[in-house]
Amino acid sequence: MEALEALRTRRSVRSFTDRAVDRADLETMVDCGRLAATANNVQPWEFVVVTQRPTLERLSAVGKNAAMIARAGACIAVVARDTKYYLEDGSAATQNLLVAARALGLGACWIAGDKKDYADAVLKLLAVPAGHRLISLVAVGHPAEGPSPSKRPLGETLHWEKF
Repeated sequence: MEALEALRTRRSVRSFTDRAVDRADLETMVDCGRLAATANNVQPWEFVVVTQRPTLERLSAVGKNAAMIARAGACIAVVARDTKYYLEDGSAATQNLLVAARALGLGACWIAGDKKDYADAVLKLLAVPAGHRLISLVAVGHPAEGPSPSKRPLGETLHWEKF
């Protein structure tokens, strides 16, 4: 899929089929994530890819908005060393994962991490070393439906020269 089409058609997917996600597709997504913009080229991110059903089910229980992880083919945890711009860098990496998933014909959903009360429990579950922060959990799978929530029109969001 062409890059601009992937950006324009990406939407959060919360319903997945039972079809497994190819390891090569997950590696491609992470490869795109690691190529994200990063302040001072620090590249503080690490990616933990989970495909084992028991761990996916445990991750899905961490918060009320994480239930779809149990039905996903995989979950990618984006973590970052606790650097000055860890949240910005990790968020850029997460966005790249989401667009890559769309380009590969997969569905994905960004589940918040850093500011949630379950962040430490996720880090512990995934054996992430101290000094790292949870940026996001990204549920990934083959979409069971094609969501199409509307986005605000460009004319409502674009301002030239000043607001």
